[in-house]
Amino acid sequence: MSATLNTTRAIVLLSGGLDSTTVLALARRDGHDVVALSYRYGQRHEHEIAAARRVAAQFGVVRHEIIDIDLRSVGGSALTSDIAVPKDRDLAATDIPITYVPARNTIFLSYALAWAEVLQSTDIHIGVNALDYSGYPDCRPEYISAFETMANLATRAGVEGTQRLRIHTPLIAMSKAQIIQLGVSLGVDYGVTSSCYDPSPDDGACGHCDACRLRQRGFAEAGVTDPTRYASAS
Repeated sequence: MSATLNTTRAIVLLSGGLDSTTVLALARRDGHDVVALSYRYGQRHEHEIAAARRVAAQFGVVRHEIIDIDLRSVGGSALTSDIAVPKDRDLAATDIPITYVPARNTIFLSYALAWAEVLQSTDIHIGVNALDYSGYPDCRPEYISAFETMANLATRAGVEGTQRLRIHTPLIAMSKAQIIQLGVSLGVDYGVTSSCYDPSPDDGACGHCDACRLRQRGFAEAGVTDPTRYASAS
């Protein structure tokens, strides 16, 4: 007889940033026991891991795992190599920026998929956004839909029909301002989160990378004070 599936336990991909923290808050609001999954993937800084730890602790998640993956050996991104992080880029540009990490969300979701099957969880939550974002191809609705289809073809639970995995992307069509307003209504403390691609040695946000500028614009449009500590040179 099949084991009873855990329909209340959800896996949340947690980077420690604004979006993933809001998704975690939503999962908690909806009654899920949250298992948070973060990645030390060779990114050029550790501040987002520290932020993820803070967020997980504040929300009292059931479990928080930090997975080590070496994407520096692959390179190809300003976040995993010595390529300079672009500053003050046109946010309306349609090209895919050098901060895109090749296959990152596919790798992250694959780990989450394996963990979901082991934990018998039917739900993975990820904070991808296709409106106010940097143009990454693995943040689009069609990508998420295709991965979910693949996931249910590629697992024992999916083939045997004992588990139908769902990938939840509640922020995918929201602006940064809408995300911030939602998070504030859920009591999120954005002061413990971190978004910057290129922080200063004392972890002050640069204020000029895509992530910082999208965050700044979001708080301004939401009419909410930005709690981020920016480097003095910003």
